[in-house]
Amino acid sequence: MKFKIQTSKLKNKKGYLLVEVMIAISLLTLGFFGTLSLISNSISLNSVVSDHFIANYLAMEGIETVKNLIDANFFKSNPWNLGFTNGNFEIDYQSAALKSDSGQPILFDSASGLYGYQSGNPSPFKRTIKVDFININEMKVNSIVSWTGRGNAKFEINLEDHFFNNK
Repeated sequence: MKFKIQTSKLKNKKGYLLVEVMIAISLLTLGFFGTLSLISNSISLNSVVSDHFIANYLAMEGIETVKNLIDANFFKSNPWNLGFTNGNFEIDYQSAALKSDSGQPILFDSASGLYGYQSGNPSPFKRTIKVDFININEMKVNSIVSWTGRGNAKFEINLEDHFFNNK
């Protein structure tokens, strides 16, 4: 009789294994899809951060190129602000000259890994150098880099610097 009681206990527990397996598979599936979602979000945020990083350096390059033009005027004994007027411009470290802002994107040359207006494929970035004279001895320069990112979100980085006549 003892044997029959154990058999009846086993018969009542046969369905539990199937339920436990279904719960385990459900938990593993949820964990797997949660991990995939986390990885997907991480990759997309990495792209956004990368674009901000590039745009920041392009804006800094714009300010630095303007500074180089002012320094070149100083070393050539020209007026410090020769070649500068109020307005919006494009500037490229290769040509080192201000050109009227045409609204064209900065080109990326994948062979050299450099950005500029000379050669390459259009990048999502557009740089505008805005020059405003405060007075005859002070010039305010904004280097504005704008781009459209993931999901057509609009981004902009605006760096400002002031340059003074040191003579």
